Amino acid sequence: MTESWRGLVLRFHFYAGVLVGPFVLIAALTGVLYAATPQLESWVYSDQLRVPVSTSSVPLADQVEAAVATRPGDELVAVRPAPEPGATTRVLFASDGDARPTVFVNPADGTVVGDLMTYGTSGVLPLRTTIDQIHRNLLLGEPGRLYSELAASWLWVVALGGVFLWFSRRRTQRTKPATKRHAVLGLWVLVGALFLSATGLTWSAYAGENVSDLRKALDWTTPSLGAGDGHAGHGSGTTAPASPDDVDAVLATARSAGIDGDKVEISLPASADAPWTVTEVGRGWPSQVDAVAVMGGDVVDQVRFADYPLAAKLTRWGIDAHMGILFGWPNQLLLLAIGLGLVTLVVLGYRVWWLRRPTRGFGRPVPRGQWRKVPRGQLIAVLVVAVGVGWFVPLFGLSLLAFLLVDAALSTRRKQVPEPV
Repeated sequence: MTESWRGLVLRFHFYAGVLVGPFVLIAALTGVLYAATPQLESWVYSDQLRVPVSTSSVPLADQVEAAVATRPGDELVAVRPAPEPGATTRVLFASDGDARPTVFVNPADGTVVGDLMTYGTSGVLPLRTTIDQIHRNLLLGEPGRLYSELAASWLWVVALGGVFLWFSRRRTQRTKPATKRHAVLGLWVLVGALFLSATGLTWSAYAGENVSDLRKALDWTTPSLGAGDGHAGHGSGTTAPASPDDVDAVLATARSAGIDGDKVEISLPASADAPWTVTEVGRGWPSQVDAVAVMGGDVVDQVRFADYPLAAKLTRWGIDAHMGILFGWPNQLLLLAIGLGLVTLVVLGYRVWWLRRPTRGFGRPVPRGQWRKVPRGQLIAVLVVAVGVGWFVPLFGLSLLAFLLVDAALSTRRKQVPEPV
């Protein structure tokens, strides 16, 4: 069975690697750059992020008031108290997009030390946001996401194909040094490549939507407060509008309810009869993502990470590890190693192709017609699986179909003519 499949897998691995290599290369290089951004941010934005360590601090409400005074026309939406001595408090304001205007306040004396745009739950700053967008879509917006989805869609296929080829290789078969280096390195980065491919697809435009639908169907979604938006109303009657002056009391109530993470976000109510929400936003290990809803001095709803479905926990851990923040700097170093390994793999792969180019007398690297060597039943079974995977991961399915059609067209036109690589 192994020998009957080897030629087809080799041909598929060779040409698929040549075609998707540029996408994997860009994704790996930008991913390596992204993995190093926490330290870059700490250096570039040190004036906004760090202040002299002090043993005293002013009330959180006074810090919020100082921030609001700098943006009198903006809507206050959340506060992130300083997570440690020497760090600043973040006061966040409403915005039309995902990035929110944020004022940084010295908790020791309530002075404003700067303002920046912050992005998402992680609260990343402009530098990291830009690198993230380059990695995600090359700064081309929604159409640009196709490149990263294509890379993630094919990475696991090419990687597993390479493993098959390594273990199916004849012991007596001589292997050129470049090919051997490519294969050995591929084995070292295999697990990381599969992990990055799987977690990357959860963010993708088309496969990611199918992943979300599957999680909903299997009830694997992440629990949320109230009706699902974190601001569902509780109780009855009319409640006075929330005041920033209440932020200290709200935080104290949340702390007494077990919200003990260093990094928390206190979100103001969306309406007069909705609760405050206090959410742990630390993404390191152990995961701290508990959340409570507070109204009238009482906790009226809560979500605990311990109660998440296993699939939701795995999703949380997978995303945080993909971003390099789950285990701190060891996580970053691992991502750097995997990313640089993928870059080297792509370069070595193209070197193998160059060494086997027709001008060196090798002709086609792998002749056509390899599928004829595969038992018909096995081939049909694999095609059925490919159709299913192609439906769930649409860019893989469409690009695979395009590859097969082009290959068939070339075969029809050049039956009697040696094919250039």
